[in-house]
This record gives sequence, structure tokens and C-alpha cells, in this order.
Amino acid sequence: MQELAGDQVASAPASGRDGRGDGLAGAGAAVPGRAARKASHLGDFTVRPRMLLITGWAVGVGAASALAAWVLQKLIGLITNAVFYQRWSTDLVAPGLHRHDPALVLLAPVAGGLVVGVMARFGSEKIRGHGMPEAIEAILTAGSRVAPRVAALKPVSAAVSIGTGGPFGAEGPIIITGGAVGSILAQGLRLSADERKTLLVAGAAGGMAATFNSPLASVLLAIELLLFEWRPRSFVPVVAAVGTSAVVRGFLLGTGALFPVHVTDLHLAPGVLALCVLSGVTGGALAVAATWLVYLAEDGFARLPVHWMWWPAIGGLVIGCGGLLQPRALGVGYDVIGALLTGQATIGLIVGILVVKTIIWSLSLGSGTSGGVLAPVFMIGGALGALEGAAFPTVAPGFWAMMGLAAVVGGVMRSPLTGVVFTLELTRAWPAALPLLISSTAAYALSTLVLKRSVLTEKIARRGLHLTREYSTDPLEAFFVRDVMDSDVFMLRDTDTLAEGLRRTRADHEGPADRVQHLYPVVDEHGRLVGVVTRNDLLERMAEGGDAATVADVMRRDPITVHPDDTLSHVAYLFAEHGLTRAPVAARDDHRAVLGMVTLAHLLHGRRHDLTEDRHRERVLSAPIPRTVARQG
Repeated sequence: MQELAGDQVASAPASGRDGRGDGLAGAGAAVPGRAARKASHLGDFTVRPRMLLITGWAVGVGAASALAAWVLQKLIGLITNAVFYQRWSTDLVAPGLHRHDPALVLLAPVAGGLVVGVMARFGSEKIRGHGMPEAIEAILTAGSRVAPRVAALKPVSAAVSIGTGGPFGAEGPIIITGGAVGSILAQGLRLSADERKTLLVAGAAGGMAATFNSPLASVLLAIELLLFEWRPRSFVPVVAAVGTSAVVRGFLLGTGALFPVHVTDLHLAPGVLALCVLSGVTGGALAVAATWLVYLAEDGFARLPVHWMWWPAIGGLVIGCGGLLQPRALGVGYDVIGALLTGQATIGLIVGILVVKTIIWSLSLGSGTSGGVLAPVFMIGGALGALEGAAFPTVAPGFWAMMGLAAVVGGVMRSPLTGVVFTLELTRAWPAALPLLISSTAAYALSTLVLKRSVLTEKIARRGLHLTREYSTDPLEAFFVRDVMDSDVFMLRDTDTLAEGLRRTRADHEGPADRVQHLYPVVDEHGRLVGVVTRNDLLERMAEGGDAATVADVMRRDPITVHPDDTLSHVAYLFAEHGLTRAPVAARDDHRAVLGMVTLAHLLHGRRHDLTEDRHRERVLSAPIPRTVARQG
């Protein structure tokens, strides 16, 4: 394959491709000089004004998701107060603040699990689980469509599960509920699947922001876990939804930090930062153990000889037994998280939460009940850090609890930046950004090295799907057609008879198999592109008795063409859209001036380059040899 020479495409020899046969030489039309090679038609992002329309819809979705988060919290408070304190109140409280009847602690979670199982069995199975995998699955397999009944049943089932003592958070259910709000709106409009995905994620992120008053972390979570892209068309609407949700939350639930920690300027010694790495490693190890325990439990429940409808009730029995040992491990436990992060928790509470909460959360989550993962992870991570703080040097009240929280979030969710920003927004302890980044990243590194998948993506994999969370620039975006096209092309005249066309293409087909062109541009007497034809087209027409026919009678008119300054990614999408494997290359300012041919095989060039950069190792710089040594040699 001939490459570009200087600023022009190398013209084909008059005798045709590789000097074989008498096919017409490729037109020697010049590609414009280097100044035109800037590809001014391309930009950093692909964005259209329609993004503003979707952003407008996202504002409404954000407001609705904030209202849904408020309703869910009030519903959890109502059920918790009714079950554990026998009073009518919607204030968000946790079980265990007072001594409860042991029978109540043991049986309330069982009753809640039974209700959730019945709702899932006769309502919608989609309400099972902790919300995020269900949202991801809807995006990946259902065109971002969520059934309206899921939007109604999920918050109710979560409120029942948490309100009866389930050790879960409200954020997972609100992700699928807020996502359902966005999806339902999108389904009522004439939108594409990608636009539905944007509104679904806008609702999910808006609900998350309203639950924790953490707008930045919610946007990061949307990018790292739900959008599967970094593009203005989705980022701008999601931010609009999150911003609106945060404003509405301010009127409903206030604007203060959920767990305020007062940290002044930190001047940390290198030894403290080294201990942050250790805290991250232990947090990552706990994240791995908890993830493993969740799916060990799920496998165990799958082997039970009973219908899955009964599994949440069995998981509720595990919760009840744990509640007898440590009642404050039940429920959302925001008060416990606050005590851990402010250094007010006792060693007994810390150890009890660390052991009991980890076990009952992991085992009950594996039962398929309804509840979120973030609040329990906050509590478990905070307990681990608080326990480490008993041995580590004192930095500030709650400092090590924050490190543990960020580490376990980074390890369980495999989203280190989200772990850092969540911790900062929950506590407003902004001076702790650097140690939090170190701790969260250390946990993330360990988790990714030890486990193939996270607690979120493992559930997706078990449903027969694969989700990669590695995002990089498409190598096909880095190369242009002019970098790989074959500029030495066989062409036919529209006035050629079929016999002449077959004779001209015979030499091409008798050459090396990997050099056969297959598709031939057809030009008129002025060398202008008028169509394309294949050798099989000519043979089929000849077999039908087309001795008097010409190439013009057989060719396909108005062929799809590409331009030298098109990216290979654009060509790949064009080929996929039209079912092509090759296309003529024409000048951008003159679509009938043929410059070459690009094929499906050429698209592999970018992939090969990416593979080489990933695997080929070489020493670029080497130590210079001193002159005295060189002379002695």
C-alpha cells in the first residue's frame, strides 16, 4: 500500500495498480497542503443544539428526583418510628437508640423481608437488589427503559426493608427511582436511546445529590458508573439535573453538611501520609472481603430449595440476629456515621459496627432484598478508620475515620474519585483532600488487582453481560483516512463493455489475495466518479446475456464516499451504518475526484498502533559512554 508522499497523494502509474493490467491510473488529484490538514471540520467534542433541549427536560427530572428522595426519607422515617418506637413520625431515626424487645429486633427484619419478597414476586422482580446494577442493566440491555411500576414499587420496598431494620442506605433505591422518573419522561417523548440514557442518569444523579447533599460526587458517580461516556451531550444535562436537585433539596432538607467535621489546615508529616497508604490498603482488603461475602451469600441463597421470594425473609433473620448483638447496626445509621466521623464513638460501638454491620449487610444483600450500598459502606469504612485511629497518631477528630470511609468506598465501588469527593462533601473537611486521595487510591489499586469485578459489576456479569470500566480515547480517532488509504487504485470507465471491464480487473484478481481491490470506482470520460462496481456484478450480468451492456448499466450510482481528512472512527461508523467493507476516497471539496480506496482492513491500523504502544517495550534513552572509556575500547 502506497503512503502519502509530502503533501500530496502519490499518483498511480499509468499502467495501473502495481503496473499490472491496463486499468486506469488513480486520479492524481492533490490533497491540499499541510494547512488544510488541520481538519477544520473536526472539533474536540461532538455536540448539537439539541443538547439544550435535553438539558431543559433534565431540569424537571432533577426537581422530581429531589422530591422522590424526600418522600423516600420520610417513608423510611415513618416505618422505622412505627415499627421500633410505636409512634407516628416521619423523622429519620435509627433503631437501637433505646432498648427494644429482643423479639421485635429479631422478627421485624424477617417481616420486612417477607413483604419485600411478596412485592418482588407479584409486583416486579426489578425491585430486588441495591439499585445501581438494575440501572446499569436498563442502560445496557433495555434501551434505558424502566417500567413505571418500578418507580412506584422500588422506594416502597426499600422503605419497608430499611424501616424494619435492614442495614441499607436509601441511595441505591433512589438511584433506580430517580432514574425511572427520567426514563418514564423520556419514553413519553420522541428521543433516542442515548437521550433516554441521559435523562435516566440525570434522574439517578439528581436523587443521589438530594439524598446526601453531594452534587459533585453525584456527577462523578454518574460519569464513573452510569454514563459510560464523557461527552457534553450527557454531561451538561446531568449537571443541570443535579444542580436543580440540590436547590430543591435545600428547601426540603436543608443545605448543611450531612456529617460536618471541623478540620483546620492540615500540615501532615510524611509518616502520616504513609499511614494513609496503609489505611487505604486495609480499607481495600475490607472492601474485597465484603464484596466476596456478598456473592458468597448470593450463591448460598441460590442453592436453597425454596423460591427466591422467601430469600429476603431469611436474610431478615440474619439481620435480626445481628441486631441482637449490636442494635445500632440496624437501619441507615446516619447517627452512627456521624459519631464515627467526629470521634465520638466508643471502642465497643466501633468494633461492633465493623464486625456486625459488615456481616449482616453482606449476607442480607446477597438475599436479593431492596436497599442501597453507600450508607453501609460509609459506616463500615468509618468504623475501620476509627479503629485504626486508636493505634495511629492523632491528627484531628475523625481524621482516620474519614480515611477509612474513602478507602472502603474506593474499594467497593471501584470509583476512587467518587470516594474522595463523597467524603469531602459529606464532611466539608476540604483540607483533607490529599490524604483522602492517597487512601482511596490505595484501596482502589488493591481492589482492582485482587478482584475482577466490583460489587456492582459482578451482578451484571452474572446476568451474562460484560461491562468494562476502562475509558480511553478511541485509537481510530487519532488516524485519518489519508494515513492508511490505498492511493493506487484500479478504475473502470463507464463506457467500457462488460468484457473490457472483466479483462481490466482480471490482473487485479490474479494478484496476491490481500491486494485484491474487489470494489472498482467507475469514472466518466473526464475522470469524474459516477459509480462503483464489483467483479461479481460484471460476471452476473454477463451470465444473464449482457454482451452488449456497458459498465454504466451495471454500476451502482451515487456511491458512499469518504474524505482524506475523515477519521477512521467516522469511517467505521459509516461502514456499520451502510453495511460496507470498503469505499472510494474523494476530495472534500470535490466529491467526484477519486483519490484512493479505504477498506475494513485499513481500519485495523489504528488498533495495531494502539496495541504496539501498549505492549512494545524499548529503552528510549541510554546512559552515554564516557569518552575515556570509548577510547580504551
